[in-house]
Amino acid sequence: MSDDDPARIVVLVVGVIHGNEQAGLDVVDELRAMAPDDIPANVDLYLMPALNVDGLVMNKRQNANGVDLNRNFPYKWGPIAQLGNWEYAGPSGASEPETQAMVAYVEELRPDLTVWFHQDAFSIAPSTGPDKLVREEYARLTGLPLEGVPGGTYTGVAATWLRRTYEDDTSFIVELGSSLATGEALTHARAVLSVSQILP
Repeated sequence: MSDDDPARIVVLVVGVIHGNEQAGLDVVDELRAMAPDDIPANVDLYLMPALNVDGLVMNKRQNANGVDLNRNFPYKWGPIAQLGNWEYAGPSGASEPETQAMVAYVEELRPDLTVWFHQDAFSIAPSTGPDKLVREEYARLTGLPLEGVPGGTYTGVAATWLRRTYEDDTSFIVELGSSLATGEALTHARAVLSVSQILP
């Protein structure tokens, strides 16, 4: 909740962190296009189309330095692979300007709910923590199965960093499919706003 008004809910939506996973932009566009009456009155909505702008322009997973930004956040950062590997975590935690900017932005914004869009595992990882019901409701509203994402090394992950650094933030990843069917982006946009009303 906002420090200025405890009844306000600050919602942050990140459309793209891996530059070649761009379907989240459509969800951000749907949220941006919503009429004020479609957004709950107690929600302050912040939209970040892309954290990884260079990767988006190049249609490449990593940033311009070849770093996977979703392995570069400071919580439990670990050295993963070498430059050129798809999961290269960078030379140190928060080494990248995009990561540093996000860390500073979140420190100022202090969101209550942060949703990070990815592709294309078509799932939401289940949780046994305080956000369990939020994830389950998001899955129900969108038809995504509650399943873990296989493969990869998951240290320095943005959503985990945010959740562990700010315990009052509900931060989770939505894995969209390889593409969005007609109306699917709007379904996700509505789900983001709906689950904002059931935060722990």
